[in-house]
Amino acid sequence: MTDSLGSRAKFGVLAPSTNTSVQPEFDAMRPWGVTNHHSRLIIPDTRVTDDASFMAMMDNIRNALFPALEAVLSCDPDLVVLGMSAETFWDGLQGSQRLKRRLEKTAKRGVAMGSDACRAALRACGRSVRRLGVITPYMPIGDRQVRKFFTDCGYEVVNLLGLKCRSPVLIAHESKQKLRAAIERVNRGKVDAIVQVGTNLAMAEVAAMAEFWLGKPVIAINTATYWYALRQYGIRDKIYGWGSLLAAH
Repeated sequence: MTDSLGSRAKFGVLAPSTNTSVQPEFDAMRPWGVTNHHSRLIIPDTRVTDDASFMAMMDNIRNALFPALEAVLSCDPDLVVLGMSAETFWDGLQGSQRLKRRLEKTAKRGVAMGSDACRAALRACGRSVRRLGVITPYMPIGDRQVRKFFTDCGYEVVNLLGLKCRSPVLIAHESKQKLRAAIERVNRGKVDAIVQVGTNLAMAEVAAMAEFWLGKPVIAINTATYWYALRQYGIRDKIYGWGSLLAAH
C-alpha cells in the first residue's frame, strides 16, 4: 500500500518556524503524486545585528534541528529535505558532509541538503561554470562559511553580497526589487553563475526571470534543493517556470 496522495513520494521537510518562504515555494514546484510534510524547528524571531547575535540564532537552530527531524519521521517520509541552509554550509565541505552523516544516521533514509543541492546544480550547469556571484541574507560570519564551502568545492567566489537581514522573519521581507538589485551587484567581473543561499529569501521566481535575461545560471537555493530532492529520489519530471534546473536537468 502507498500513501493515497503521496503515491510517488512523501518528502519530510525541515524548516525554521520563522521561515515563510520554503513551504509556498516547495509546494509551487511539487509534481503530481509528491507531497511535502513540514516539520518546524521552533526558534524565536531574535534580533540579528552582528556576528554574535547571528551565532545566537544559529545555536537556536542547532538545538531545534533534531527534535524537528524526529517529529517528521513519525509520518514515515521517503526522503528528508532540509529547508534551511546556513548550517549545511558550516565548516565548509567537510562540515557539510559531517552534518549529512549525522542526519542520515538518525533519519535512516536519504537526506537532501541545500549545500549538496547547490553543488549538484552547479555541476549540472557544466564545467565552464567556475566563477560565482553569491547572495546571502547573513552576517559576515555566515558569509565566510558559504565562501569556504564553495571554495572547497573548487569554485571561485568573485562577489559575495550578504544582506545582513535583521531577524529570521525579516529575511522573507526582502522585496523582489531588492533581490534583483542584489543579482545585478554580484553579476560583475566575468561571473559564470549566480547562487543565492538562505531559504527564507523568496528568490525562486526572481532567479528564474534573471536567468532568462542574463543568459547564465541563477540558482535559488529553494529551487535547487527541491530539484535535488526529486532527482535524488528518482523523479525526473520537467517542471517549467522555475528556471533551467527543473525544466532541463
